[in-house]
Amino acid sequence: MSHREAGERLLQNAGTLAEKITEKQYRLQPDLMERFGPIGKIRTKEDSRYSLSYLAESVLVKSPSLFTHYISWLKVLLAGYRVSAEDLEVNLQLIKESLEEEFEHPYLEFLLEYLEMGIEATRQSESHRSFIHASLPYGLEAQAYVQHLLHNQRKEAFELLETELDAGASIRDLYRYIFQPAQYEIGRLWQQSEISVGQEHFCTAATQSFISRLYSRWLLQPNQGKRLVAACVGSEQHEIGLRMLTDVFEMEGWDTYYLGANVPNGSIVEAIGLHESDVVAISVTMTYHLHLAKDLIQRIRSHAETAHVKIMVGGYPFNIDKELWRAVGADGYAPGAEEAVAVAERLLIHPVSLDNMSAASESGKG
Repeated sequence: MSHREAGERLLQNAGTLAEKITEKQYRLQPDLMERFGPIGKIRTKEDSRYSLSYLAESVLVKSPSLFTHYISWLKVLLAGYRVSAEDLEVNLQLIKESLEEEFEHPYLEFLLEYLEMGIEATRQSESHRSFIHASLPYGLEAQAYVQHLLHNQRKEAFELLETELDAGASIRDLYRYIFQPAQYEIGRLWQQSEISVGQEHFCTAATQSFISRLYSRWLLQPNQGKRLVAACVGSEQHEIGLRMLTDVFEMEGWDTYYLGANVPNGSIVEAIGLHESDVVAISVTMTYHLHLAKDLIQRIRSHAETAHVKIMVGGYPFNIDKELWRAVGADGYAPGAEEAVAVAERLLIHPVSLDNMSAASESGKG
């Protein structure tokens, strides 16, 4: 029996377990109904299922840091809804109790090892530092950009971008030093309940529209005769990072085929073959979609016409665990668009093995 089997079994039973855990918590803490009402019980069930899914994925790929990072993130998010760290710890202890009832050894050992780390994470203090700092390149401009968006000032936000371009900034500078940290910062503000879901969506939509409006100002390199297919896995909706990555490849002279989100695996494999892709970029934001990335990679490898294609992965879970790309079967990983171009070029020039690809990724940074 393995970590993989334990994780897969937990994924299969997450829904049923979440129901049981929620009922237990509301019996143990009857004040929860008074504090949060019926909707609170529904959300407790949803959060329990997410926690179980994150735990399962972490065990599947043998990466406890994925689960502990999630619990630390969840603790901050729930605090904005008046759910205390103690409430969260009670929930995790009930998850432990339910796992002990439902799972036998050695499955249970794998799950409890990671769960205990998550419980400990509820007792740690969290950092709330901004992703934008005046000391960073274009830091002041990024701060102003976020403030314009938060105050519904789309016109002023776009004028700021045009001013920077006229002053000598490149589109890639805007992507790396304004758009990317701005998206992280907006996500942080939402997590801490400082802005609403509606504001978060508005800011993201505004940035996406600005990206489209800036196409006419691109500076393109000569065509390199190389092809990239880029897609998000499963039902991922966080696609703006992958879109910027695809744009940077296009600026470097690659032919790119951006598929975006909600594309079935079969269609992705078909597109790779149809466009005779050299490299595939797969984006994962939600940790509970990691198994979908692994499934997609296996499917790409299993088709004769796509088996040769080099596969890069990126996104939030891969930034937490820098070795995670190995677990899903990819050829490499890059933390951002600029690094991705370097890794892709290196993969095509030197078809490196999984044992030394990490060095290629690291050397592409900066």
